[in-house]
Amino acid sequence: MRTGSRDELDREARPSGRAGEERRSVDETVEHDASEITYDEQRYPARPQRLRPRAQLRGGGTRRTDWRAADGTNPSYVQWLVSQSMLADADVLSRQLSGQPSMWRNPYARPDARRALRTASVWFTAYPISLVTRAGESFLASLGSDELWQAFQRIGIDAVHTGPVKQAGGITGWQLTPSVDGHFDRISTHIDPVFGTEEEFRRVCEVADSHAGSVIDDIVPGHTGKGADFRLAEMAYEDYPGIYHMVEIPKEDWHLLPDVPEGRDAVNLDAEAEAELAEAGYIIGALQRVIFYAPGVKETNWSATAPVVGVDGTSRRWVYLHYFKQGQPSINWLDPTFAGMRLVIGDALHSLGDLGTHALRLDANGFLGVEKSAEGLPAWSEGHPLSHAANHVIAGMVRKVGGFTFQELNLTIEDIRDTGRVGADLSYDFVNRPAYHHALATGDTEFLRLTLRTSLEVGVDPVGLVHALQNHDELTYELVHWATLHRDDVYRFRGQETTGGQLAETVRADLLRHLTGDAADYNLVFTTNGIACTTASVIAATQGLQTLDAIDDSHVEGIRRAHLLLAMFNAWQPGVFALSGWDLLGMLPVPAEEVRELIATGDTRWVHRGAHDLMEVAPEATTSAAGMPRARSLYGSLPSQLESESSFVSGLRSVLDIRRRFDIAVATQLDVPDVAHPGMLVLVHRLDGGDPSLVDAPIQVTVLNFTGETIEGSVRSSHFTPRHAVTDATTRGEIGWVDDLQSFSVWLGPYAGLFLVLSPEAAQEGVRTV
Repeated sequence: MRTGSRDELDREARPSGRAGEERRSVDETVEHDASEITYDEQRYPARPQRLRPRAQLRGGGTRRTDWRAADGTNPSYVQWLVSQSMLADADVLSRQLSGQPSMWRNPYARPDARRALRTASVWFTAYPISLVTRAGESFLASLGSDELWQAFQRIGIDAVHTGPVKQAGGITGWQLTPSVDGHFDRISTHIDPVFGTEEEFRRVCEVADSHAGSVIDDIVPGHTGKGADFRLAEMAYEDYPGIYHMVEIPKEDWHLLPDVPEGRDAVNLDAEAEAELAEAGYIIGALQRVIFYAPGVKETNWSATAPVVGVDGTSRRWVYLHYFKQGQPSINWLDPTFAGMRLVIGDALHSLGDLGTHALRLDANGFLGVEKSAEGLPAWSEGHPLSHAANHVIAGMVRKVGGFTFQELNLTIEDIRDTGRVGADLSYDFVNRPAYHHALATGDTEFLRLTLRTSLEVGVDPVGLVHALQNHDELTYELVHWATLHRDDVYRFRGQETTGGQLAETVRADLLRHLTGDAADYNLVFTTNGIACTTASVIAATQGLQTLDAIDDSHVEGIRRAHLLLAMFNAWQPGVFALSGWDLLGMLPVPAEEVRELIATGDTRWVHRGAHDLMEVAPEATTSAAGMPRARSLYGSLPSQLESESSFVSGLRSVLDIRRRFDIAVATQLDVPDVAHPGMLVLVHRLDGGDPSLVDAPIQVTVLNFTGETIEGSVRSSHFTPRHAVTDATTRGEIGWVDDLQSFSVWLGPYAGLFLVLSPEAAQEGVRTV
């Protein structure tokens, strides 16, 4: 979930392209009964009332032609929109690939997390508008630097996730308009010139290959921006309305729609209008939640367009679904034309087959199915079987051409499990990310141990997760698993019984109290979703630093040590480890006044997206090329850090070297045992490469101290074998033996971590050199 862009992205467009055909109008009156709901009657116990939609007549209109007109009466305008259309590009690309032998060379039916990890397991997540580049150099040209990839290779980074770089935003008239969601409102398969060219993107892929690296791109199967495809849909052109969840409202019922303010093309429905349109049978009404809810801005997931002149001269108004912002109309995955599916698959194949990427992130892919629910209940819009089916199709197609996918699915653990069984190869770790921040903030790992154990119990192994430090989004603390499906389940927490809903509220309150407000005025609440912050600013808040000015050079070492602890947690367990430039350089948030315009509508996330210069290519720059203000770095550039043995990056190199030597990324997690000290966390793994038949594979133990004080205590697990030696992978020395109670003792300094390997005495020499 993302948002925002800058005025610098506003560009002019020029007409070109081939002619389009008019869409035939339908004059017949059709009445029919809505089909009955047949899904899980425990969650949705009753069937909805039978609805008989009113007659939906389309009147004809007098055609006029004005070469300057930006509407359906101007064939030149329609031609130009078609030439910009993602659906048109997808149709061409699919014909080029259809029937080729390359489409049958790879297995595709089942997700394979370990295959993906063998391709790339340590990812750098870029954010294009925040990267400082040389004067006149594009983001993609900078990302294709051989020197940058040399630095990545030295650190242990083997993949770059570029972030969305294709054209995004919208089209109003003949003009392209800026992105409203950080380029996640895609409108084209073409690279946005702001970020570079297709040739520069291909160069990034080539340089990555030369350094044994991979490139990961994005697709957005849940929505587009309001580009050519949406404008053609509004004009009722060919099968373009089938791309979206959009319904034409007959003119006699326009009184049910709110007026669209001057200068805007749509207006969000309030709850009353949503209910009236649902009662009239036009839409399915309220959904299970309103993401990015804001009074007067987004009160429902539906918006109504202003009148739009179609290709047949008829003026229409539509109501369309948007899970996210008004400028992100949702894609309909089960329209009879399958136009939305064709558009998304074409976009994916373009990235993989034309640009040369190895993998794709599936953004907002948990919202691909929506269905009317029982009377009085919200529509079924999360955990829907159609989402699973659509994800299977997307991920299967990507695997079929040799790539892999990961998903950002902030739903219940069951939803992550079920989607992952047939869909994406990997899932973003939304479950444990807020929990490890909570452990650091409170000095207590109890909630983190609960999330780790729950994930294992439900069937989501950490090997299939992307464990990340900061990315472009907020610290998400929605805790959907506990706040929704399991809100009434009872858990043991802090010595007493509590429901899942109460647990979620308690954890959110803890995070707010320790990380925002009086504790740290630089970490800002982001709507109902989470906290806008960097990893360094989370740590600074937990260490009692209340303002940015209070953070001076004397605090850097303490922040660095805690930052490395969080890297150990994410890297010393199975699965992907991901981090950003904000992590590598130890970036602090931008002062709120420097991004006042960007956060004026409530999107506080812009404070943690400050510009940063990885390779010190423009030390004098105060902003990125896109205009993002440069934030303060605590650690310095990659070249300077690589020259210092005490730097964050040098410490990270050691962490990642151990990760690589012991192949922990593809291991099997066995246990998250109880601990001797509340600030301690213990993870037990078998170094078996995912082969369950290797029951005698070495046992590995990750032990972490989430506090700023020295702690000691016993580590115990039923998976330990008595009299096995315990070896520290960092020092390669023995620290003790497993006793007959299947335990051993450890001592950890502030924010310290241990990577331990257990093995019989005779095998010690071999273990030390794995």
